[in-house]
Amino acid sequence: MILIGLGGNLPHPDYGPPENTLEAALERLSERGVHVAARSRWYVTPPFPPSISPQPWYVNGVARLETAEEPGRLLQILHEIEWSFGRVRQERWAPRWIDLDLLAHGTCVLSATGIHGVPQLPHPRMADRAFVLLPLQEVAPHWRHPVSGQTAADMLQRADASGVSLLEAEKEVAGAAASR
Repeated sequence: MILIGLGGNLPHPDYGPPENTLEAALERLSERGVHVAARSRWYVTPPFPPSISPQPWYVNGVARLETAEEPGRLLQILHEIEWSFGRVRQERWAPRWIDLDLLAHGTCVLSATGIHGVPQLPHPRMADRAFVLLPLQEVAPHWRHPVSGQTAADMLQRADASGVSLLEAEKEVAGAAASR
C-alpha cells in the first residue's frame, strides 16, 4: 500500500484555496501514470509546530496510490509536481501552496542514508501527527506501520488531535456565522 500526505496553507494564484490546489495535484499524479485509488476528506489543521510564527491554518489529507514506481522515483515525481505548482523548498515549516509527502510504500523500510532522493520510510514523524493519522485511517483503516505494527487508529491514541477538524465542518460553521 502506497500512501502520501498532502497539505498546503496558502491560496495558489491559479487554483485558489489549498483544497483546490491539492485536488489539482491529485489530477497531476494521474496524468503521470500514478493511480489515485482513494483519498481522504480534507482536514483543517493548525500550523506545525505550534510554536511557529502566525500563519494560515493548513488543509491536509492522505491519498492511497497504485503505481509500479519505486520509492525514490515516486518521491521525485511528487517533488516535480510540487515544483510545477511553484513550490520552492527554502525554509522548514514555511507557509506553502503545496506539500506532498511519501508516507509509506508497501512494507518498505528505509533509514535516512543521506542519499538525495531516497526517502526515509515510513515517514519518520507520521505517528505523532494527527493531521496525517486522521485522514490515513479513512483511506487505509487496516494498514499497519511496517516497523511498529500499529494501525493509524492505534497511533492516533497518542497523538495530539486538538485543533484538527474536517474542512466541511469548518465551512458550515463559517457559513452559519456569516448568515447571522
